[in-house]
Amino acid sequence: MKSADRNNAASQMASGRKRAADLLARAERSELSAAWDALPQKPAAHPVRGPETGLVMVRGRIGGGGAPFNLGEVTVTRATVRLDSGSVGHAQALGTDREKARLAAIFDALWQEEATKDFVERALLLPITERIAAAERRKADETAATRVDFFTMVRGDN
Repeated sequence: MKSADRNNAASQMASGRKRAADLLARAERSELSAAWDALPQKPAAHPVRGPETGLVMVRGRIGGGGAPFNLGEVTVTRATVRLDSGSVGHAQALGTDREKARLAAIFDALWQEEATKDFVERALLLPITERIAAAERRKADETAATRVDFFTMVRGDN
């Protein structure tokens, strides 16, 4: 039973970290900088890899289910850091902002530590989630404003 509990905890940690990594990739540099400034004790972060910028091939599918094709390349910056505590953080972000990737990697490592996980959730991930949700609502409202309903009138002589 203990093995199953450990596997369940590891699965929850992995899905939570995936969510955190996704939000950190979508973070704006200003959000990362503000959270860094608000951090009570700033950890020493040692670069393991990067930050480095490169190109990634983006693949697409027609209609979501067709044969895959190469759409084109996008610029991505990635970074990996190790904190003095031993936690390792990874980050990838679209574009060439190396400081953004470095900060996101630091916050990924901090998210993995029990002492700072709540801070990262409250000060960084929650505001990012709210910003993304507001943008999606705004886009949905703009789309709804341009919606046209078509209808067919039935003629009486048929």
